[in-house]
Amino acid sequence: MSARSVNKVILIGNLTRDPELRYTPQGTPVASFGLATNREWTVEGVKKEAADFHNIVAWNKLGELCDQLLSKGAKTYVEGRLQTRDWVDGDGNKRYKTEVVINEMIVLVNKRSSAEGSDYESTPQYPEKKVTELDDDDIDLDEVLSEDFGIKVEESEDKVEEKEEAKEEAEKEVEEEVEPEEEESKKAKKKKK
Repeated sequence: MSARSVNKVILIGNLTRDPELRYTPQGTPVASFGLATNREWTVEGVKKEAADFHNIVAWNKLGELCDQLLSKGAKTYVEGRLQTRDWVDGDGNKRYKTEVVINEMIVLVNKRSSAEGSDYESTPQYPEKKVTELDDDDIDLDEVLSEDFGIKVEESEDKVEEKEEAKEEAEKEVEEEVEPEEEESKKAKKKKK
């Protein structure tokens, strides 16, 4: 039995160039781009900084999405694996290149030039959803379990009484709202006579 190994890379950084989309002879899309990450440390009270540059490769639909959504300067999250390729160049020298082959990508902040030439930062826009605040009393767990998951929960006598009381209160509120409307309609009929 062989020992398990892990090859996983997670990076958050900024694109150093626009993605370059190419196609293999078989028609498979592949995008490549650079990603810069920054790091800071302190030596004897002096703060130091450095940037690391990573070669990123995305295949298939993910490569096409990177080409469409990313541009130079975009802050992006990528996740994938390290891969090192080797080849012999035209001079007969063996060359190596280490890349991060990604399988996940999230655009965090996209920096693009507008038509006027100014830079702006934007985050992905999602439709606003109306959020209603609920108290714990507003959620009936037994009801959720039975309606959403088909799990029948036997109710205690207290629970049954609470539901009946709530139903009676709701009926009273409806009656109270209807009574003033009936009185107004009676007054309107008397005026007509």
